[in-house]
Amino acid sequence: MNSATSLPLLVILSSLLPGLVIFFLPEGSHRLRTTLNLAGAFVKIFLVGVLIWGVFHGQSYETRWALAPGLDLVLHADKLSLLFVSLSSVLWLVTTIYAIGYLETSPHRSRFFGFFSLCVSATVGLALAGNLFTFVIFYELLTLATYPLVAHRGTPEAIRGARIYLTYTLSGGMLLLIGTVWLYAIVGQTSFVEGGVLSGLSSEYHTQLILIFALLIAGLGVKAALVPLHGWLPEAMVAPAPVSALLHAVAVVKAGAFGIVRVVYDVYGVTFASELGVLMALGIAAGITIVYGSVKALFQDSLKKRLAYSTVSQVSYIALGTAILGPIGTIGGIVHLVHQGIMKITLFFAAGNYAETLGIHKVSEMNGVGRRMPGTTLAFSIAALGMIGIPPVAGFISKWYLGLGAVEAGMAGWVLPVLILSSLLNAGYFLPILYRAWFRTPAAVWPDEHIPAARFETHGALLWPPIITAVLALAAGLFAAAPYSPLEWASLIAQREYGL
Repeated sequence: MNSATSLPLLVILSSLLPGLVIFFLPEGSHRLRTTLNLAGAFVKIFLVGVLIWGVFHGQSYETRWALAPGLDLVLHADKLSLLFVSLSSVLWLVTTIYAIGYLETSPHRSRFFGFFSLCVSATVGLALAGNLFTFVIFYELLTLATYPLVAHRGTPEAIRGARIYLTYTLSGGMLLLIGTVWLYAIVGQTSFVEGGVLSGLSSEYHTQLILIFALLIAGLGVKAALVPLHGWLPEAMVAPAPVSALLHAVAVVKAGAFGIVRVVYDVYGVTFASELGVLMALGIAAGITIVYGSVKALFQDSLKKRLAYSTVSQVSYIALGTAILGPIGTIGGIVHLVHQGIMKITLFFAAGNYAETLGIHKVSEMNGVGRRMPGTTLAFSIAALGMIGIPPVAGFISKWYLGLGAVEAGMAGWVLPVLILSSLLNAGYFLPILYRAWFRTPAAVWPDEHIPAARFETHGALLWPPIITAVLALAAGLFAAAPYSPLEWASLIAQREYGL
């Protein structure tokens, strides 16, 4: 197996193998467990860098196994898959550092980091999937690997939240599988191809293809938290902060959104999907979800639940961009896959810091926390302003391109009001938090202070990850036009999909 065929597999193995070893380590093997985690993360980033360089210069990378006649398991690296893989790899490293600090004194750390590595391996596998069958396999593996992480604390609330998560996601996986099998019966193996693989089918299949599209989007919409399939996401907030960060920014929610992008662009083809009339339905579902999630966030006093409903809203920008016909809207949706990830992971890191350092779990408990934890709160503030869409943070770039794309596609009449209303609602639930944190009088006694004020706000392993990701969110906006930026990479993907 030469490098062109082995590299996609090696990217998965770089986290899978350390994870399998970690399962068998005793709880006291802190140094070895940390070494394996970090070594795997750095190796993965290096391998992904090699893939990016090769794909940018026209090299093809594919690993293929024939499971049965006409049924292959395929790993393939293209520009779209590498955008998601690079996001997952970088954020996995940062989340690993954060999780090491967060779980320093917790039980069952080997179990946690074992499943943590399996989760990232499944995420990278579905990102590199070369056909719909391979995607479904890794999509279901992701569900199974994430369930123990949600249930990690073992409390009744954690078990309940994990069961709700499993019920939703397995149901979504079943819908996705039914749609995949039905599509296989019509066209055979469904590879991910630029421009889609279905546009040449006879019109006699169009009704079936519309129904299959609905099944695929519903199955993917569970993980992407499209309304009314989002109910698991707030319930899963019982998980530890590193898991919440993983769910919202690196793995589960992103897997659903990424799958929607794959189905629209590389299975149906955006032009053929528009001819079938399914893009408008997807766009309306995304618009409803954007507004609904923002409204629900307004009324949450629990900080993590407010962030969870924010995710329900923000991830649907990706689906909205996918539904806007034209390269500019596509750029806005795809680049938000990255921008939302780095902003949302910053917010969850900060929320975890507040909980672990001061026992703060509610917005109403955050008065003056910016003076006690300035680094964490500055990172939170940058990410929150980005979510609102205030320049120069990355979120502004996403919304700007979505708005321009809507104008280009003649959809400004309803897309722009959704974007404006969403930004106003984002301001409505984020700005009061920032006002409390920076300008209200601090509490005389914090709910449960674990680290004395004499020390520098919190442990370094908890403080630096949100600072790093906040800087990334700021840099993605300030240097959006730079070579190899997420925006430039999204532009290359849009050009590919539209044959420009």
